[in-house]
Amino acid sequence: MTRLVVGPFNRVEGDLEVSLSVIDGVVARAEVNAPLYRGFERMLPGRDPRDALVITPRICGICSISQSAAAAAALAGAMGLQPTPAGAAMAALIHAAENVADHLTHFHLFFMPDSARPDYAARPWHPRAVERFTAMEGSAQRRAVEARAELLHVMGLLAGKWPHTLAIQPGGVTRAPGAREKVRLGSTLRAFRRYLEEVVFGGPLEAFAALTTMEDLMSWGRGDVGLFLEIAADLGLDRLGRGSGRYLSYGAYRLAEGPVFAAGVWDGGARPLAPDGIAEDLSHAWMTGATAHPFDGLTEPDETMAGPAYTWCKAPRLNGLGMEVGALARQVVDGHPLARALAGGGVLARVAARLLELARTQPVMERLVAGIAPGAQFIAQGRVPRAGRGAGLVEAARGALGHWLRVEGGRIESYQIIAPTTWNFSPRDAAGVPGPLEAALEGVPVTGPGALAVQHVVRSFDPCMVCTVH
Repeated sequence: MTRLVVGPFNRVEGDLEVSLSVIDGVVARAEVNAPLYRGFERMLPGRDPRDALVITPRICGICSISQSAAAAAALAGAMGLQPTPAGAAMAALIHAAENVADHLTHFHLFFMPDSARPDYAARPWHPRAVERFTAMEGSAQRRAVEARAELLHVMGLLAGKWPHTLAIQPGGVTRAPGAREKVRLGSTLRAFRRYLEEVVFGGPLEAFAALTTMEDLMSWGRGDVGLFLEIAADLGLDRLGRGSGRYLSYGAYRLAEGPVFAAGVWDGGARPLAPDGIAEDLSHAWMTGATAHPFDGLTEPDETMAGPAYTWCKAPRLNGLGMEVGALARQVVDGHPLARALAGGGVLARVAARLLELARTQPVMERLVAGIAPGAQFIAQGRVPRAGRGAGLVEAARGALGHWLRVEGGRIESYQIIAPTTWNFSPRDAAGVPGPLEAALEGVPVTGPGALAVQHVVRSFDPCMVCTVH
């Protein structure tokens, strides 16, 4: 047996190391280490609860809207406040725009550049991958960055700025869009749809969203998506890094009538989500304390780093089980037939689910803009309680994000966060059961200096380590 430490993986920020025990050229055991401790949960106790709306978005500059939405929902729960229907719709639009931008960034800038590496020079598709996806130079990259920048005009019109907006509040949003903003938002989304249909998908979004089987997916053959599917078929990415088939979603984009994408759990069958079953295991984290629900949890660093611990990441579990989160989880829980056909799948399934969600979310954003009623009430007022608690459960691009807030004496008594990458990149628990990425890496071949198969699996989960250890 040989021991191999692989990293770094992140192309934007955050530290990640993966220690691999390799036997006969394949991974026998993986240990995922988030080596950078940040301590946001320790910054918040003693502060005014509204400070969470300012501080928690600073956890990450990529998914700051998701952090804002979770903080606002947690504070709304403590206040007993419901957003107005119009406010909830605009918060959902702002959040969806960020998630869509994140999906686009992951596909073009984080995942696909690996296909342009010299390791694949003998593959028939490699010259096209080099032209489209070479880091910083590929034609697909340039178009993606331009389209993303245009889409984020939504933030300027509704959120004032991005990242770290204060537009999303417990009762709705601070900006009441008028007729002029409605027209400009519609124009922005029409341009983004043209880009998606002409370049990324090479066809109508509704046609891609209507795919139901693996065979339908693999025969798409158009746009950059078609090139990805050709590469995935050649490299066997459907078999690489397969997951447990257990998925969790808090439900995405909560409107007055309910979430656009359903909340729930899938483990071979659909069942309702019971958040009371969530607990964080600390047995392999550099933390002191016992396994506890986030309302009762602690973030106390273990300065001795004793015992079997090997990461700053806690190990969240639902009723004792690790859960995979992300676009694949959302779409499986929501019941989309293609996602259900991909359930339990590996690298191909995770990337394809993000593409599916791109195709499904664009019409959602268009409907939200069409439903803007200038003059509607976009925010409800409320008071911060002397005592109370609330949970903000939302869906970031990478998956389930939860904030748990307790207020005592008008101040934050406790604030705990479980980010999507905390779920997916969790260490082993007290029973020795590995987290989702650790389990997915077992059996993966380790060949060549870049260990590209390992890199594909890790990138399919889209690590964001600053969120992981917040």
